[in-house]
Amino acid sequence: MIQANHLVKRFTKIKSVDDLSFSVKKGEIFGLLGPNAAGKTTTIRILCGIMKADSGEVRINNNSIEASKKDFGYVAQYFGQYEELSVWENLKFYAEMYGVDDEARLLHLLERYQLSAFKERKAGELSGGYKRRLALVCALAHDPKVLFLDEPTAGIDPVTRKLLWDDFYALSAEGKTLFVTTHYMEEASRCHQLAFIAEGKMIAQGTPQSIKKALGDVDVFTLNTAYDPLLIKAINTIAGVVLTNQFGENLHIVINRGVEKEQLIAAIERVKQHKVVLEETEPDLEDVFIALTQGARS
Repeated sequence: MIQANHLVKRFTKIKSVDDLSFSVKKGEIFGLLGPNAAGKTTTIRILCGIMKADSGEVRINNNSIEASKKDFGYVAQYFGQYEELSVWENLKFYAEMYGVDDEARLLHLLERYQLSAFKERKAGELSGGYKRRLALVCALAHDPKVLFLDEPTAGIDPVTRKLLWDDFYALSAEGKTLFVTTHYMEEASRCHQLAFIAEGKMIAQGTPQSIKKALGDVDVFTLNTAYDPLLIKAINTIAGVVLTNQFGENLHIVINRGVEKEQLIAAIERVKQHKVVLEETEPDLEDVFIALTQGARS
């Protein structure tokens, strides 16, 4: 449904997008994950035709971007609707741009996204979560085949985030293709396919499960301990340590296979001054993302 081939975009001498290629099948939720300034928004703007790539090609539903604009909807990272217009006026405006005048369908969209009670309210008076819903409703007004969502849940509460993701799955089940940029690991794990980018370059691509294997031959251990900078410094001096990553009261340690577990325990016990237990576990997406991103920048 979406095919991107060797996309490049430069700003002065910096490549914001550096030879990106990927494909997205019909009905998939495809996540583009990267740190700030990685090139996520530039990529999605190129895919939508808002920005032109310096080189490379994009095909949507086997057509050029220009020929397929009626086939996709776009939700920007920041609220782009007209704040002085009501919810209904915004929806009608976006629908009319695509020649849609089916009021029954538009009213159904308001009901689906729990906006019916706010139909006459000015968009600027909505909460952040309801602004996101309105943006999504406007993008769906013409029943597009593809939805581009640039950090669609940024800055909203966990309950609304879950409701939106439940609906993303429903849209996917209905046959719509979703392209989502995010920096939330929990959201990345919900996608059918993922691509990690850093400094405009592709550093990993695949399913969430396959990407967890991208670090290669490593062991991952968890230590139950509060954050201790001296401990982390001591662990990082061991040759073969890939990453130390603190999660609350648990420290993830990713280490190349072949490094003795006993060597790691001994280094920890020298700092902690008591016996410790290391639990073996699997790398999660955040471990992989941080390790690969650090590698891309080094």
